[in-house]
Amino acid sequence: MELLIRETLPSDIDGLFSVRARTRESAISKEGLASIGVTVESIARQMASGRVKGWVCLDSSALVGFCNGDRETGEVLVLAVLPDYERRGIGTSLLARVVEWLRSVGADTIWLAASPDESVRAHGFYRSLGWRPNGKKQQNGDEILVFEFSPL
Repeated sequence: MELLIRETLPSDIDGLFSVRARTRESAISKEGLASIGVTVESIARQMASGRVKGWVCLDSSALVGFCNGDRETGEVLVLAVLPDYERRGIGTSLLARVVEWLRSVGADTIWLAASPDESVRAHGFYRSLGWRPNGKKQQNGDEILVFEFSPL
């Protein structure tokens, strides 16, 4: 197995949807994402504008994980890794690249939304990496986690 992490290219966008639909605990179909305004076209526009940037992990040529961030809001939009590739450090590596990029573009607060349910794997994953709840929740019940870092 030869894994490669690189910046997301426009040609990767369809693969992002495929991975997102096959994650273990938070799978969302392409149709489900479209219902909340996330489409191939919207992602392509945001990437082309420079607002959204991400990194992918490839096993040979197969996309097995990705992470995207939004420079305007400081949000880590999504982190997704296929079940067969979990617990190999892929999610940690992808997330670190997005956090570093958000820091480099001047994000004052870097945040993400995640389930407050302790039985969900993401709950412990993010906390083990230093993410902490700020006491706020989204309408769907997800809590807001912020990443504490020292100013550059």
